[in-house]
Amino acid sequence: MCGRINLKTAPSSWAQLFLPNLPMDEAVAELPPRYNIAPTQTIAAVVAHDSGWRATTFRWGLVPSWADDLSIGNRMINARSETAHEKPSFKRALANRRCLIPVDGYYEWKKVSNGKQPYYIHSSCDRPLALAGLWESNSKASPEGPIKTCTIMTTSANDFAKSVHDRMPVIIDPSDFSKWLDPDVDAIEEISPMLRPANDDALAMRPVSRYVNNARNEGPQCLDPSEEE
Repeated sequence: MCGRINLKTAPSSWAQLFLPNLPMDEAVAELPPRYNIAPTQTIAAVVAHDSGWRATTFRWGLVPSWADDLSIGNRMINARSETAHEKPSFKRALANRRCLIPVDGYYEWKKVSNGKQPYYIHSSCDRPLALAGLWESNSKASPEGPIKTCTIMTTSANDFAKSVHDRMPVIIDPSDFSKWLDPDVDAIEEISPMLRPANDDALAMRPVSRYVNNARNEGPQCLDPSEEE
């Protein structure tokens, strides 16, 4: 599962991961540093656009185009990579509405004797990561008009991350960005090789303060060292 992420790096900096001058919506350029992004909140993403790529924003929690209720997205914050191509909610998006979700890292929780200890998992090189995402546009579920939403794909955890949780987000390698975003690449045989766990040496993690446990808490305190470890 991937249920909490952060993106504290400025858009002008993380955009360099994708293109030197990545076009972006005004809403992306105005995004503040975030240390504790939760489902239903706004997240940044990179999508195929016209003849290139563009940075935009989505509501986290995919709402299929056929859904009448926005709350369905609360149950679709993640899509299992092993079965997404079989699910009515995800299979069309997997074929041609894929996106890349920039993050500095994500949080996962480990059961301990006195509750759950949060861990911050990030690139071992301290550079932004690009998570595999799917997106949809819905014109029925929100009274405010069309809404664009997304989900983060997950896979089995690699040996490094499984000590905390048995699932992890799919992290797309920069060499696969073009193929992942290409809507003409729609065969599961071409897509599935990209839906693999990250290499063990690609990530680092550390226990952090339980301040991050509350989704309403925000700020650098979310990354404070754990008082218990």
